[in-house]
Amino acid sequence: MPFHCARNMAALLRSARLLKFSPSGLLQITGTKRNGPPLGRLYSGAPGGRRSTLCSGQILPASGNASSRVWPYAVGCVRHYAVASEQKDDASVGVRSKQAQQFDWALAKLDSSVRRTGRITKTLLLRIFHDICRTGYPSSNQALLLLRSCGSLVPELPPQERTELAHRVWEKLQELGAQYDVSHYNALLKVYLQNEFKFSPTDFLAKMEAANVQPNRVTYQRLIASYCQNGDLDGASTILGFMKSKDLPITEAVFNSLVTGHARSGDIESAKNILSVMRGAKIEPGPDTYVSLLNAYAEKGDMDSLKMTLEEAESADCSLMDRDIMQVIFTLAKAGHQQHTPEMVERLRHERGYIPDAMNLCLSLITQGLEDTAFQILKTFPTLQSDSFSSDSPNLGNFFLRHCVNMDMSVDKISRFCKELQESNLHSAPLSFTLSCALEAKKTAVSVDLMKMMKEQDFPIRPHYFWPLLTQHLKDRNTAGVSEVLKGMQEVGVSPDVETLSNYIFPCFPNIEAARQALKEAGISLESEGFLSSEVRSMAANNLAELYTLLSDPSFPSFDLGIFRNSLILGFKKSTDVESMAKVTDLLFKDQRFSKENSKPGEVASYFLYNLIDSMSEKDVQEQEDKLRKYFSQLKTQNITISGSFYKGIRNLLEPYNVPELMEDVFALVDRRDAGSNGSVSTVSSSASGEDKVLALEKRLSELKAADKPLGVVLKQLIQTLCAEENLQRALELKQLHEEEMAIGGYATLINLCCRQNNLEEALNLKTEISRKDPSIVLDTSKYIALVKALAKNERVDEAVDILKEMKEKEVVVNDTHVTMLFHMLTALLDNGGAPAIRKLQDTIFTLGLAKPSANLCSPLITVYLHNKDLSGALEAALECQKRYSHLPRIHDIIVGLVEKGDTELLQKAMDTVSQERGEMTMLYDLFFAFMQTGRYREARKIIETPGLRARPGRLQWYAEKCITNNQLETLEQMVDVTAKLFECDRDEMYSYLLRLCKESNNWQKAEGIWTKMQEENAIPRERTLRLLADILKNNGQEVPFEVPETWYEQAATTKQVKSAATPTPADSGTDYQIRLMTLCKKGKAKEAYGILKDAEKKGVALGPAPFDHLIRALLAEGSMEDAMAVKDIAAVHVPGFQLSDIATSLLIITHSRKGQAKDALEKLKSMLQADQVPSQLAITRLVQALGSDGNVTGIQEVESLMKSLGTTLNLTSMVFINNTALAHIKNGDLESAVEVLEPVFTNADSANPSMSFVFRKILESDNDKALDKLSAMAERLANHFACYRPASDLFLQLLDMDKVEDAKFMLARCNAVAEQKEVLVSFLARKAQTPGGVGKIKALQSLIPDFTEKEVLYPYLMKCHALDKDLSSAKALYEQMQAEGVVVDELTLKRLCVLYREAGETVPLTEPPESFKFYADKLKEKAAKAQTTAEE
Repeated sequence: MPFHCARNMAALLRSARLLKFSPSGLLQITGTKRNGPPLGRLYSGAPGGRRSTLCSGQILPASGNASSRVWPYAVGCVRHYAVASEQKDDASVGVRSKQAQQFDWALAKLDSSVRRTGRITKTLLLRIFHDICRTGYPSSNQALLLLRSCGSLVPELPPQERTELAHRVWEKLQELGAQYDVSHYNALLKVYLQNEFKFSPTDFLAKMEAANVQPNRVTYQRLIASYCQNGDLDGASTILGFMKSKDLPITEAVFNSLVTGHARSGDIESAKNILSVMRGAKIEPGPDTYVSLLNAYAEKGDMDSLKMTLEEAESADCSLMDRDIMQVIFTLAKAGHQQHTPEMVERLRHERGYIPDAMNLCLSLITQGLEDTAFQILKTFPTLQSDSFSSDSPNLGNFFLRHCVNMDMSVDKISRFCKELQESNLHSAPLSFTLSCALEAKKTAVSVDLMKMMKEQDFPIRPHYFWPLLTQHLKDRNTAGVSEVLKGMQEVGVSPDVETLSNYIFPCFPNIEAARQALKEAGISLESEGFLSSEVRSMAANNLAELYTLLSDPSFPSFDLGIFRNSLILGFKKSTDVESMAKVTDLLFKDQRFSKENSKPGEVASYFLYNLIDSMSEKDVQEQEDKLRKYFSQLKTQNITISGSFYKGIRNLLEPYNVPELMEDVFALVDRRDAGSNGSVSTVSSSASGEDKVLALEKRLSELKAADKPLGVVLKQLIQTLCAEENLQRALELKQLHEEEMAIGGYATLINLCCRQNNLEEALNLKTEISRKDPSIVLDTSKYIALVKALAKNERVDEAVDILKEMKEKEVVVNDTHVTMLFHMLTALLDNGGAPAIRKLQDTIFTLGLAKPSANLCSPLITVYLHNKDLSGALEAALECQKRYSHLPRIHDIIVGLVEKGDTELLQKAMDTVSQERGEMTMLYDLFFAFMQTGRYREARKIIETPGLRARPGRLQWYAEKCITNNQLETLEQMVDVTAKLFECDRDEMYSYLLRLCKESNNWQKAEGIWTKMQEENAIPRERTLRLLADILKNNGQEVPFEVPETWYEQAATTKQVKSAATPTPADSGTDYQIRLMTLCKKGKAKEAYGILKDAEKKGVALGPAPFDHLIRALLAEGSMEDAMAVKDIAAVHVPGFQLSDIATSLLIITHSRKGQAKDALEKLKSMLQADQVPSQLAITRLVQALGSDGNVTGIQEVESLMKSLGTTLNLTSMVFINNTALAHIKNGDLESAVEVLEPVFTNADSANPSMSFVFRKILESDNDKALDKLSAMAERLANHFACYRPASDLFLQLLDMDKVEDAKFMLARCNAVAEQKEVLVSFLARKAQTPGGVGKIKALQSLIPDFTEKEVLYPYLMKCHALDKDLSSAKALYEQMQAEGVVVDELTLKRLCVLYREAGETVPLTEPPESFKFYADKLKEKAAKAQTTAEE
């Protein structure tokens, strides 16, 4: 729609009302088609109503108070909208990657919280907000996620606070450079509607116009809803007239709003007549329409009309769910008609999902001050499904009590609720739980009142109950708050114990005297032993001089060191008063008062010194080394000594810290009496053609025969080659000539070829010959299956059964691949043998236990009946399979056939069986998909609206993929449509299926309509969905109406393009400069952005911290460190307290590391950690690698220590530090130390699959033969002596990867066991198959270790390589080889080959598997996982 429409709309709204509204007139919209059911309620402010969807599951964020930084708001005033930029920017690779991860994390957290509790906490919501802001550049999706979380999804917050939070989010993200499109404005409108926030639609449209954002149908629908919410029908009629003039569809959502509008304007009859108008417009009123009318009657308290409307809905076959009834309950209570709510509560059916919906209703009612009604709802909760309910300790209503506390409800009322819950045996300890909530919320008065009640009920009150109240006062140094808590303690008769005084009270006061005074005023005794202990602890932690004065007083009583040891250690770490510490230590050594009765003072004090060092980390020791040395020197001058055993303990602690001088100072304290005690493969090239191979092998065979040498190996090779060439006649002649020299492998190959060419008699003769030679010989499983297939196809089923019995007798192993062969064998009998033959063979296979019954193996029998249109026979066969094997093969196809045929009797029988065997939900889904498949969408909708039905993502994906494969757009669209309100349905996933099909069919018009529908439904798209939609629009030359998230490879491609320098244009304000500068940074034009910054500085334009940080990051990403530091200096001048962000500092560390400035990078890391910033994983890895290249072992150890103290691993493995430490030793020429670092890693049983491949690669790249010899000797030693083959395997594969094939061959000869490391070798195979050109390295590996893995594993990877290289000829040859060798071609491999044919422009001679690559890849993964599970069992 041209943008002038928006201006016209704004003008219309500014003018006098042009149209009067009535149910007739404007609403007589002829020819209007229903645009599907409503995809989301425009008015869903009533909690307990239908919830907006954020991801898979309905997300309901939780309580909290909004920030004080909010928009001013009033009727007719909507301020501070962002001006959306016309440019669509690109963020840097790091930022984009972090955004994507963060968005997925946020969605996962929200979804998890909703699934557990039906809502999210305010803490979690604000944490997501904070983390998104921390990235420096929030994405469009993140902004959308946060905005949509500020409406009815937060039932614990009052509507006003939710709106304030939305405004705060809007402003903050605008400041950080987020770009807003029409979806954001629509989301804000939705929040306004849900929060019943009054605003001026005229101003709203004007703001959109100023931001150059075009309104769409959803915008106008929500503006109509806003007018109707306030009973302003004139305003609604103006927009409705405008929509008519622009041919915008009038959907059910608009009519629902008009119902509300008429009702709130006082015309309830017109509201009711809207339903007739809808039917006249050929739009059938849906559940939302009836709920709108029910709410209208509820607001009036008209229960008679409300009941009649409920009956009308039922008679119209319109199913209302529990959440619909809950919305009516909320409306009744809010309108002051609580007396009618019990009648509506009785109508609740307790469907699946009832608990979270009812919880939201309770929270909303409490928020509105309607807690008595909320308590009625609470008592309807099914106790066995309540939160954490158990028969031993029921706790129904935790969320209810917590919210009562948060809403500052009177203690008397809370007490009444607690009493009733306990008496009803619904909660075991409601008063205790409520107290914990009050303490957590820091509500002192409520907490004290609750404690008094508990004390009256003989509950003991402990001092630690008050700690949560004291924590915040301690943090704020709020002495008045502490005094208030102390008075509360006195009121309940509790005296503070030692921990309370020491940890929470004394530290809050400036000195002990002030604390004494406060305690005295609170009426707390100062003469107790606990007070003295606390006083000593406080002095020990804060004033060592005062502590010494107190302890040295002869009148001071005996006092165990254990009471204040930790405080004394803490005080020493904080203090610089070494002299006082030495004096205190001297007292401890010499004064018996501080020792237990049976302990010597010197021993107790020695333990103290050990504990002091033990409490310090490596970082602490190194930072305070000078202070410790001075301390130990003071102890020496005071003639303090320790025993040799204590010295050993302290020495063991200090040895790893590299502080030799400090260790000498400790040694100086050792008692002198203790000091002394401490003083021939294939001969033919594999690249030769088939005919050449045959000729060469025949020649070689003749030579061997002439020389009277064994022929076996060459004869076998020749027969295999002839079979690959399909030359059966010549192969049989050779077998006849050299029968005595024939190996079993040759016979097996001949049998396989005979079966393939349907030469059954010869195959059986060959098998007889094998048995005559050696009856114990067991053929390969695939050969047996080939014989069974050939016999069955020739209608010799009994003989085929005999072969299966032989397989059982000889214990032939049948794996997953062979099971697939059995399936194909049975399927091949559809035309030859039919149902009797398949049934007999199938029964034999299962009875003998050759394979476990599965739906796949059972399906050929059903396929026969379906092929012959015998639905009754198919159903009977399926039911028999269920009875005998617990599988229902092809039940979907049977049900579809029965639905099409209209055979209700058989259909009922099928449904009853499915329901009984698989459960009702499975039955409903089967029926749902059958209705969808046959175009019976109305019936499908009724199925999906079954109360209690929830989403099954796997089944929905299966059917969606089926629709995509068969290009069934209408069916898929209908499925997305009818599942809009399905519980826990991932709406983004559903819409992404639709967009995928739009892309394949290049239908951009439909894709554009889907984007509008997503906004209408309030569904938040993931980045992949936005990229998919943007691709469709771009490919058809259409404008993309939102910011397009870009992947790292798109960003890399963009930055490689040659950029032409643009002359900076004048800017009028700091905002303009900021937008232009950040836009250039995100587009990779850092130098241009730097020029803009210089221009801004010359003109004295003030900028915020964000543009500086963006520019520094952009310059560092290009390696321009000098310019980046210059920008940092400019920022420090203009922005007080400016500090680089985590991302910028990490980039600076990476830049230093790449430039070889490892020491500078290390210093930057230290300063980063001191500022409580977290480095990226890449920054640490590059720094450690740089230190390794410099030979800086100490630096690597320091980084490792810093990472341990950080408290998070950053997903770094210990091998990063170990490998680079070894490389540092190698750099320094210290090969022995390198071996000492590496060897223990591989001999330690606890090591988790370590690899030193990186070390070998670096050594090989630097041609360091000396180091290579040393480490290869280590690898051989580990292999030969410790049976640890990973280092040898790493070296072998690195040699192979660097095309040093001869060296790899030599390595293999020295360490044969490498050839048996299947897991490592297959991992190498998989890696090489990921990149073009990998086939050469795989062939090299195969030439050295021909049997390193099964052909079923190797050949698919080779086919993948050929597909990557676009090498059709090699792919053809490989396929022929697989056919010749009887290797089953899986569907993924077959699809790759077919695609290669298509891309080369050749006719595809094979049947291409219909599903996507991902589908078959997932199928193979699932099969592998099942095989692994079976193996483990």
